[in-house]
Amino acid sequence: MKAVAEMNAPMDTQEVAKKTVYSILFSIAFAHLLNDLLQAVIPASYPILKENFNLSFTQIGLITFAYQMAASILQPMVGYYTDKKPKPYSQIIGMLFTMSGIVLLSYASSFQMIIISVIFVGIGSSIFHPEASRISFLASGGKRGLAQSIFQLGGNAGTALGPLLVALIVVPNTQYYIIWFAVFAIIGLMVLSRIALWYQHHLNLRSTKKAVIDLPKLSQNQIILSVVVLMVLIFSKFFYMASVSSYFTFYLMEKFSLSVQEAQFHLVLFLASCALGTLIGGPLGDRFGRKYVIWFSVLGAAPFTLLLPYADLFWTGILSVIIGTIMSSAFPAILVFAQELLPKKLGMVSGLFYGFAFGMGGLGSALLGNLADHTSIIYVYHICAYLPLIGIIAFFLPNLKKK
Repeated sequence: MKAVAEMNAPMDTQEVAKKTVYSILFSIAFAHLLNDLLQAVIPASYPILKENFNLSFTQIGLITFAYQMAASILQPMVGYYTDKKPKPYSQIIGMLFTMSGIVLLSYASSFQMIIISVIFVGIGSSIFHPEASRISFLASGGKRGLAQSIFQLGGNAGTALGPLLVALIVVPNTQYYIIWFAVFAIIGLMVLSRIALWYQHHLNLRSTKKAVIDLPKLSQNQIILSVVVLMVLIFSKFFYMASVSSYFTFYLMEKFSLSVQEAQFHLVLFLASCALGTLIGGPLGDRFGRKYVIWFSVLGAAPFTLLLPYADLFWTGILSVIIGTIMSSAFPAILVFAQELLPKKLGMVSGLFYGFAFGMGGLGSALLGNLADHTSIIYVYHICAYLPLIGIIAFFLPNLKKK
C-alpha cells in the first residue's frame, strides 16, 4: 500500500496536512462500503424476517430503532473519547462487533434474538464512524468536501449493494444464508488493519509538532445556532430516508403488487442514486459553498417527494432516483460544515452528527412503522412527502468561505 510505504519518509506535519492521501481515502471508503453493506443486511432482510416471525410493521420499526439507537447514543461518546485519546485500532473492534451481530442474525430464532443481533451491529457502527470520518478529514489535504464525498460514497455503495446481495443470496434460500456476509467482515478487518498503521504513523508525526487549526470567525452563539440548524436538517433528511430504506419494498409490494425480489431491485436503484448524490455533494460544497448545497439538497427534493405518492410504477422509479440523488448530496456538506465549525473536536462532531442521523433514522422507522400499522404504508408516504420543506431553514446558516 502506497500510504504505508510512505511511512519511512520523514515529513513535516504541515506537509502531511497539505497532502491529499488518496490511497487512504479510497481505503477508508472501501472499509465504509463493507461496514455499511453489513448494516444494510438488516433492513434488506425485513421481508424474510417478517414472514418467518410474523412481525408487524411496529416490530420492524422497533428492530430499526434498536439498531439505530445503539449506533446513535454511543457515537458522540466514542468521538469525544477519541478526540482526547485517538485509538487507531478501535475500528477493528467495531468490525468484530458487526460480524458478531451478522452471525447472530443468521441464527436468530426469536424477535428478542433479532433485537440483540442488530444492537451488536449498531455498536460496531458507533465505533467505526467517528474515527473513520476523522481519518478521511486528516487524509484530505484540505479537500474536505471531496474527501467526505469519497468516504460517504463508500458507505452509500455498501448500502446499495446490501439489498442486492440479500436478494441474490438470502431471499432464494433461507435466513441462515445471512452468515455468508461474515466474509465481508473478515475482508474489512484486513483493510482496517492496514489503515490503522497509517493512522498511527500520522498521529506520531502530529505529536512531534503542533498542527495549525483554522477556527471559524463566528461568535459562540452563531456556532450554536448553526449546529442546531444542521441537526434540524438532519432530522428532515433522515426521517424521510427512513421511510424509504425501511418501507420502500413494502410500499412497492402493496401499491404495485411486486414480488420481494422486484421490490428489492427498485430499492437498490434508489440507494445507487444516493451513492451518486453523495459523490457530487462534497465537491460542489468545496466549489460553491456548503450552505448552498445543503439548502438545495434538502429543500430541492420537496417537489419530487410531493409527487411520489401519486406516481405510477415507472415514474415512482424515476422520482425515487431523483430524490435519492438530491437528498444524499446533503450529508457530506453538512458533516464538513459541522467539522469546520468545531475543528478542534472532529471526533465528537462526527460522532454527534452520525449518531443523530442514525437516531433520527431509527426513531423515524419506529414511528412510521406504527403509523403504517394504524393506517397504511401508502399513507406514510403521503405524510413524509412534506418533510423536505423544512430545508428552508438552511437560510440561517452562515457562509463559511473556502480558503
